[in-house]
Amino acid sequence: MTESPAPPPPQGTEAPRAATEAPGERAKAGEPGEPGTSRPPGFGSFVRYFLGLGTWGFGGPIATVGYMQRDLVERRNWMTRADFLDGVALGQTMPGPLAAQVAMWVGFLRRGTLGALAVAAAFIAPSFLLVLTVAAIYKRYSGLPVVQSLFYGIAPVVIAIIAVAAWKLAKLTDKKDRRLWAVSIALMLVTAITGAEIAYLFIAAGLLMLVWDAPPSWLRLRRNRQPGPGDPPPATRAVAAPAALTAAGHSWVTLAVGGGTLAALGLFFAKAGAFIFGSGLAIVPFLRQGVVVEHHWLTSGQFLDAIAMGLITPGPVVITATFIGYLVGGLTGAIVATVAIFTPIYLGVVIPGRWFIRHRANRQVKAFVSGATAAAAGAIAGAVTVLARQAIPDWKTGLIAAAALAVSLKWKAKEPYLVALGAAAGIILY
Repeated sequence: MTESPAPPPPQGTEAPRAATEAPGERAKAGEPGEPGTSRPPGFGSFVRYFLGLGTWGFGGPIATVGYMQRDLVERRNWMTRADFLDGVALGQTMPGPLAAQVAMWVGFLRRGTLGALAVAAAFIAPSFLLVLTVAAIYKRYSGLPVVQSLFYGIAPVVIAIIAVAAWKLAKLTDKKDRRLWAVSIALMLVTAITGAEIAYLFIAAGLLMLVWDAPPSWLRLRRNRQPGPGDPPPATRAVAAPAALTAAGHSWVTLAVGGGTLAALGLFFAKAGAFIFGSGLAIVPFLRQGVVVEHHWLTSGQFLDAIAMGLITPGPVVITATFIGYLVGGLTGAIVATVAIFTPIYLGVVIPGRWFIRHRANRQVKAFVSGATAAAAGAIAGAVTVLARQAIPDWKTGLIAAAALAVSLKWKAKEPYLVALGAAAGIILY
């Protein structure tokens, strides 16, 4: 269930019209390859659909978004293709897991902010309940030999999955751009050497590419001019949404100091939700830094087990927050962590969503996103080396990791199957 960027819209798709244009007007205008009008049912049908999708939607974000397009656009004709592709474009631009963002976008188009909230709750609830159940069992029985043997095999498989995700994300984002590869390699080395994920380097990488590829006019033409009151530089406007979310998250974490474990847990995951650039697994190094190194809530082994739970269950991989929250603070901790991590993702859809749809072709926005995503790919790769020290302590786990890596690359096996095979290998070899 590795989160990864969506593929570009099919060739021949015309650029979306301004997001202020009503969906009904766009439907009347017609889109290539789709009916002239959509026939949406009552909003309850959308909620029930996403409740079902959240229950059986295995296969990762690309597969889940594919299910949505097939069901909502092609088969049921509940929304126009252009409206749907706007949601995909938003997911490619803003931090957050793609499938959850597209689901929220569908709800937002139908019923505004409350609609996005209702659809998000329906889509996330099944995986939340499943992970919560597994977390309760894990916490009770994790000391048993059979459970230890299961995760003995699962942990190296998770390392292989994360490594493949980093490689795919880097290839998709960096392409043949040497500058982006340099950013990815730099973040990989920083993360591997320090053993820490420095979140602000994501923002720094985005701003670097923005200045390099699309310098704002005030910097390019009038370097000595000081912006006047109420006249922020274009670069600030271009990245206002992601920068504001991440800055707000940092402020929330600062306020949490001394506020108790639950407050610290919620504020930490709120910050984490704003840094998922390019892939759900981009959150792994960030979570490890906070959960294992700074707060000491979990051991490295427990953290890898938590990531495994996010990979084998339906829904976005960031549902790992539920597992971690339960281990740290029980049922209340699970609820706090889950709500906190999805809050900035939700806000990133309902607040700047329409603005980003109108400006997604803006060179400054594209440059910032490419730099931040390249940094995320590098941080994931660096995290592999750090986590592998715990997950691969001997030749047996090394063999499991190598086998999982080979199977994933050659046959493109889905993550739940790989994790299941790792569990079986753990029972045999432990």
